[in-house]
Amino acid sequence: MTEAKKSSRQWHINWRLMVFTGAFLPLLVSLGIWQLNRAEEKQVMLEQWQQEAQDLNWPDLVASGLENGRPVTVTGLFGKRSWLLDNRTRDGIAGYEVLTAFYPLQGPPVLINRGWVAAPRTRNQLPDVAPPDGIFSVTGRINQYPEPPVLSGRTAQQEGWPRRVQTLPWSVARAEVAAFPGAIIRLQDRDQPGAYRADWEPDLMGPQTHYGYATQWFALALVLTILSVLASYRKTGSNNDNDNG
Repeated sequence: MTEAKKSSRQWHINWRLMVFTGAFLPLLVSLGIWQLNRAEEKQVMLEQWQQEAQDLNWPDLVASGLENGRPVTVTGLFGKRSWLLDNRTRDGIAGYEVLTAFYPLQGPPVLINRGWVAAPRTRNQLPDVAPPDGIFSVTGRINQYPEPPVLSGRTAQQEGWPRRVQTLPWSVARAEVAAFPGAIIRLQDRDQPGAYRADWEPDLMGPQTHYGYATQWFALALVLTILSVLASYRKTGSNNDNDNG
């Protein structure tokens, strides 16, 4: 009977642990719920964008506002002006991102980032980035201009095309094509007309990422609850140090 008492377990409230759990458990749960709400909002936004991409033409999209990450499809032809955004690497190889003027059949012209191309071996050479001729439909996402600082905010004046630049602010692009809107289009993938290596990082956090974060917060809340319960269910008897906290 004495040995049974020594090995018995009873609830023993650790008030410091309870205060800690009471403070952080609601926080972890609320963070999980917030991520779930963000995932729902992001899903609604993406569905709205997809619907607008089908229902609105390019001029209407420009008028409604070119939000970063919004999908868009435009039909038109490439122009002759191209900028080579310098010091862009892939897999340790130096190269350029190619930004070329595009003239939709309707609406204002727009600058299109066609992706990455390797640089020639010598610095005084530029890659041949002549766009394809003809009328094409290109699909991509709205993106921001590569504003300074990238390396330097200064862009040397050059003649002819293409032009190598360290950065390309909207003001510089508009000096050549005044009708450019305040955003560019980044091609969806390398299968698009005129595309090079267009392996971009996601333009915005998708719903699945928010669901993943929510799972992490709820998991932490569950772990905290389990540890609190286990820590409060302690041995009593002669082997217990009778520490009440």
